[in-house]
Amino acid sequence: MVINILAIGDIANNVSTLKKFSGAEIHLITFPESKFGKLTESKGQDSFDSDNISEQVKKINKIKKNYDLCLVLSWNGARLAYLCGLNYIIHFVGSALRVPPFINNPKLDYLSNPLPTLNYFERDFYKKVLDNAITCVTSTQDLLRILKKYYEKEIKFINILIDTTLFNEKIKSVEREKSKFTFLSPQRIGLAKGIDIIWKALKLCKSDFEVLQVEWFLGQRTDEEKEINKKLVESRPPQVKLIPVIKREEIPRFYAFADAVIGEMKRGDGSAIEKEAVYCKKPTLCYYDPKIKFSFEDRLIPSVFLPHSSDPKELAELIDRLVESAEFREKLVKDEYEFVKKVFDPHKDASRWDELFANLQARHTSIIRESSNLKLRIRLLFFLLANRFYLKKMKRNLTR
Repeated sequence: MVINILAIGDIANNVSTLKKFSGAEIHLITFPESKFGKLTESKGQDSFDSDNISEQVKKINKIKKNYDLCLVLSWNGARLAYLCGLNYIIHFVGSALRVPPFINNPKLDYLSNPLPTLNYFERDFYKKVLDNAITCVTSTQDLLRILKKYYEKEIKFINILIDTTLFNEKIKSVEREKSKFTFLSPQRIGLAKGIDIIWKALKLCKSDFEVLQVEWFLGQRTDEEKEINKKLVESRPPQVKLIPVIKREEIPRFYAFADAVIGEMKRGDGSAIEKEAVYCKKPTLCYYDPKIKFSFEDRLIPSVFLPHSSDPKELAELIDRLVESAEFREKLVKDEYEFVKKVFDPHKDASRWDELFANLQARHTSIIRESSNLKLRIRLLFFLLANRFYLKKMKRNLTR
């Protein structure tokens, strides 16, 4: 029997990729702001017609009985599933859990000031959103550590899915001029991605090359974040050429165009970028903490990605070796490709999702967790009042 999944929201195409490899039937509804986003697939997807939360709740309530379980990404998706009284799984990716909305004065380690804080009632609401998830799933070691601090029920670790139908060595290159060895740096500009480390390294390099850096930014929520990103752009090395945000379907063609790829240099357990690039058979530099091991056939194996530290000097030496040595490039991408195929096989990872769906469906016979319409209406009213109070407070602060 096919399991029917209602998915709400998508981040970095996690759900759209899962749809391609899973045996479940997944209906994805995206939020209006991502419907025409360059970085998220929109083909064949449903979307909310309005940003109004009450209208979104009405839409979910009309169709929820057609599904067995709910899968959400982002706090917006989780909030909506909770307001509709569903049995839902939260899949945490990106920075959503690093600054959770139920924390007072959420702080990022690279900022001097905390991010804007929700009021007490909204913080309490979002903690209930997390607590009411039937399970949580994450794909990185750092998010797993954070989640264990806040969530006491079952946590599943499933690797991020790489869309090998898009990212593979058969992709044709984008047509553009190339006069020298070219790196692609597709991650966002921001301290959490290690852009400062990359640019310090570039200033130490001795070889001749160009870096195509996508001009999109990590964190624009406060004036401090905007100022940091502005200074990063202004201090970029001469090798860096800024290019516009790339549409998702065009990203593989840019991988094919590049001679090598530079990924994240800060967190230590990677992201989707380096795996996508390696599936396109491009040698890739991405910092992996050697203490972090990866599961393969009931054993733990180390990553083969380089560098093993976030030291700009080490990165500069590796960049020069990639530029100057074809032998080094060939060996590196061979090792990386074998590692990625072993550990990040989308078919195997999708089967883990299917197993999770089957186990949860057996334990929860319906997607509907809360059947009392009165209770759900009170829940929605409480949230709207708390949210309006927060917005009024923010407006007063802005007009002072």
